[in-house]
Amino acid sequence: MSTIPFDTTPVFIGGRWHAGDSGQTLPLMNPSDGSVLAHIARGNAADIDAAVRAAQSALDGAWGALSATERGRLLMKMSALVLEQADELARLEALDVGKPLKQGRADAVALARYLEFYGGAADKVMGETIPFANGYTALTLREPHGVTGHIVPWNYPMQIIGRSVGAALAMGNACVLKPAEEACLTALAFARIGHAAGLPAGALNVVPGLGEEAGAALSSHPGVRHISFTGSVPVGALIQAAAAKNAVPVTLELGGKSPQIVFADADLDAALPFLVNAGIQNAGQTCSAASRILIERAIYDSVVQRMAERYRALRVGPAMDDPDVGPVISARQRELVQGYLSLVRDGALPIAAQAALPASLPAGGYYVPPTLVAQVPQGHRIEQEEIFGPVQAVIPFEGEAEALAIANGTAFGLVAGVWTRDGGRQMRMARKLQCGQVFVNNYGAGGGIELPFGGVKHSGHGREKGFEALYGFSTLKTIALKHD
Repeated sequence: MSTIPFDTTPVFIGGRWHAGDSGQTLPLMNPSDGSVLAHIARGNAADIDAAVRAAQSALDGAWGALSATERGRLLMKMSALVLEQADELARLEALDVGKPLKQGRADAVALARYLEFYGGAADKVMGETIPFANGYTALTLREPHGVTGHIVPWNYPMQIIGRSVGAALAMGNACVLKPAEEACLTALAFARIGHAAGLPAGALNVVPGLGEEAGAALSSHPGVRHISFTGSVPVGALIQAAAAKNAVPVTLELGGKSPQIVFADADLDAALPFLVNAGIQNAGQTCSAASRILIERAIYDSVVQRMAERYRALRVGPAMDDPDVGPVISARQRELVQGYLSLVRDGALPIAAQAALPASLPAGGYYVPPTLVAQVPQGHRIEQEEIFGPVQAVIPFEGEAEALAIANGTAFGLVAGVWTRDGGRQMRMARKLQCGQVFVNNYGAGGGIELPFGGVKHSGHGREKGFEALYGFSTLKTIALKHD
């Protein structure tokens, strides 16, 4: 792999690298020590317009002429290249995002799996024939939207590119990708991989830059026919409003306040690693993070004690040291998380455990101590709001009805976990939880690339992953053919 140099990185439009229209750059910071990793192009509306035009040219030309089978083979080639370059991609993601190196490696493998899955599925999205009036044959076709826009966040660039861009390319769309300005090295590396695999020029375009400039231009561009966005609720609302002016559909994944619900009959030895790891993975900067742990009162104290032991053993450090928990993405994010910890102290909520920050941590890094907060009352801000940091709220409950009231009692509805051996309770809870995914006696299902993913309420709408993503990145055409 030709490593992206840690100097100035350009935009990728129409199969070529460009300096960018403005000639301006933005610093890309290393969260582990606060140093500058690179300078990225400050893409603007002119760059986005050029990328959309290049994407449309690809649709009108070589990319649009490919069969579904040929598109799938290209995605398979990209998957193989990702696996070949997984170590370098993991290093870039760890440096860029601040996540432990092992998580960067897992993300690279997940990206390869997304491309493999969608490569294999590209020629398996079928239409239907419909029983209709005599003398007619009625059928449906799945067709690409056209040019699709993809605005991805900084926490899991590779994984979200895989589930979004991978599905869109499989369906024959041409993509314009706007990575987050905080972390975009692997997005640029992905452009190189697509080019090396033989994607026709313009099928994939990558324009880094600020959200209010490049992102706003992409979401409002009249040549874009579908937008996929993962990020915050306020920005998602702005993107949806901008797209609505062009009558463009939007897939929104806007985060969550996801609970894991632990009943007294649960297998606690199996549950405990999930209870902690799903809250502190990527320093808690995960949309589906299990930031609320609901524990039946009969076992509350013992489970909190066992979770606290795990917290006190967590290793915090720079990404390249491969710790349990790395830094958060930026100084701003650190301040936000510290603000929530101040609420905990001001409210005299008991801190069950807090991982130590070693004195040897780089002074410029963006570190916050992983914190387990006990006896959190329903309605408290740390129980209601997405913190996006390594902070978990632990809440006692009595019985199914109270557990459901607490679990469903936020504005979000993305993921939930249920731990119980009772088969009837498993299904009752799964049916009544207001969210897009429910995991029973597990949490996350190892990434679940095949499993549709998305939320309800303020967690957004539309689905990514699995075949549902392919349906979302296509439009249905009905044909009624009269032949008698």
